[in-house]
Amino acid sequence: MAIARHRIGIDGTGVHTLVCFPGCPLSCRFCINPETTWPEDRFPRYSSEELLEKVKVDDLYFQATGGGITFGGGEPALRADFIVRFRALCDWKIDLETALNVPPGKVGTLMEVVDHFFIDIKDMDPEVYRSYTGKDNALVLENLHILASRADDCTLRLPLIPGYNTDAHRDRSEAVLREMGFTQFDRFNYKTDIRDGKRKTNL
Repeated sequence: MAIARHRIGIDGTGVHTLVCFPGCPLSCRFCINPETTWPEDRFPRYSSEELLEKVKVDDLYFQATGGGITFGGGEPALRADFIVRFRALCDWKIDLETALNVPPGKVGTLMEVVDHFFIDIKDMDPEVYRSYTGKDNALVLENLHILASRADDCTLRLPLIPGYNTDAHRDRSEAVLREMGFTQFDRFNYKTDIRDGKRKTNL
C-alpha cells in the first residue's frame, strides 16, 4: 500500500492521511491512479497493527482537526476485513474512497466502521459506465441502495469525462441519485491531455 500524509481539504474534514491499496476491478480509460494496477509485490505490505504504527505519528493532527485516515486505491472496499481490523485499533475518523463495484457484502461490512463514503459514481448511464470502465454498474446500483440508509454520510462524485459523458448525463445521474435519497454531490471535470503518447488525467 502507499501512504500520503498531511492532506487537507481533499479526503474529508481536517488533516487526513491517505492509505491507498493496489488492485481495482475497473479499467477506467483516464485512471487517476494507474500505479494501483501494478503487481502487488511492488508495494509495501503492512498488517493493520503495522499500519497503525506507521500513521500514528500524526495522531495530534487528527485529534486537533477532526481528521483521520482515508482509505483509497485502487478499490479499498475489496479490503473490508483489513479496514475493520484497523478500525478496532484506533478512534480516528475513517473515510473511504470507493467506486462501489464490489460484492455487496463488502459494503455491508464497511458500513459498520466507515464514517464517510466518497463514492466515485463515474456515470449512472449503464452504457457510458461500461464504455468508460469496461464493466457494468449493476453492483454499483445494488450497493447504492444499501448505502441509501446512510445517505447523509456519503458524498457522490460526478465527473465530466471528456469523450464519454456530458453535463446532461451528469444532470440525469444526479436526479436518479437524489431520488434514492442522496444529497451531497461533488461535480468536477477531468482535465486530460496527451504527453509522449500517454494520457495524463488531473481532477
